[in-house]
Amino acid sequence: MAKVTVRYWAAAKAAAGVAEDAFDAATLAEALDAVRERHPGELERVLRRCSFLVDGDPVGTRGHEMVRLADGGTVEVLPPFAGG
Repeated sequence: MAKVTVRYWAAAKAAAGVAEDAFDAATLAEALDAVRERHPGELERVLRRCSFLVDGDPVGTRGHEMVRLADGGTVEVLPPFAGG
């Protein structure tokens, strides 16, 4: 089980009420399950629209259960941003 930091940006940060959390999780799916458990409600809805970076690499369309997390790693939660 890896210890990871989940960082929330924009609408995700507002919905979580914090900028980041620490979790023990082996995969992105496990980390996101833990996020949903800790922050039920609005953040759960925001997560459906988010993209994710794991240690700086985009997750893209990979299944979250297939994305392994490294100890000390970081998951960035990125809601869609307006502008351009």
